[in-house]
Amino acid sequence: MLDPKRPSLNNNAMERPNPIIVAIDTTDAEQALALAASLKGSVGAIKLGLEFFTANGAAGVRELEKAGLPIFLDLKFHDIPNTVAGAIRGLGKLNIFLTTIHTSGGAAMMQAAKEAALQLPSKPMVVGVTILTCLDNKDMGEIGYRQEAAAQALQLAKLAKSSGLDGIVCSPHEVAAIRKECGKDFVLVVPGIRPAGSDKGDQKRVMTPKEAMDAGASYLVIGRPITEAPDPKAAAGRILGTLNDDQRDLSLLS
Repeated sequence: MLDPKRPSLNNNAMERPNPIIVAIDTTDAEQALALAASLKGSVGAIKLGLEFFTANGAAGVRELEKAGLPIFLDLKFHDIPNTVAGAIRGLGKLNIFLTTIHTSGGAAMMQAAKEAALQLPSKPMVVGVTILTCLDNKDMGEIGYRQEAAAQALQLAKLAKSSGLDGIVCSPHEVAAIRKECGKDFVLVVPGIRPAGSDKGDQKRVMTPKEAMDAGASYLVIGRPITEAPDPKAAAGRILGTLNDDQRDLSLLS
């Protein structure tokens, strides 16, 4: 079994993990567990976010561990450094491999978060959210950013790397530039993934799974195209198949 904390970004087919992280966005822990268990062998990990965590808390996350898949706990912490460090330490009893903070919290906050994560038994990777994929350049101007989304994401990615984070979350449109700037070992977690022909939903900056991986993504976060499909396992398998059309064998994490 490959270590999900250390994704391989080289071209050795047998070392490359399944990059699909399925986003399970529900308040129903029983439903979430059943869905996660059914997807084992078709996805590399599951993502639990604010919707799940506010309804079920740490106990719900521990329940989802029964599915036997690595867990990405996506809570996007953003506060003063001491508070964020305390929140990270509060995850200590959970077996998670990845969690998120906002890069816009600044260097000191990111450094505090990473230091706190290193104290946890599971030592999860900490990645920083750059610009949400529901925002476009018009939104950026309304918020008050002077740069367009791509330029701002790149700036925040460089700050995250210099602050010691393991990687960042960015839209697929920023992947190539960030990979070039931040190197092959910097983890790029990429939402805004939509298979060809699927509904964008509330996402604005999207790409297909194959396009995002070819650009240099480490992990693809995919929700509704899998979870709302009539057969989620089959949907995940089809997406994985599109990544495997160059005959690479994508070994599974589980």
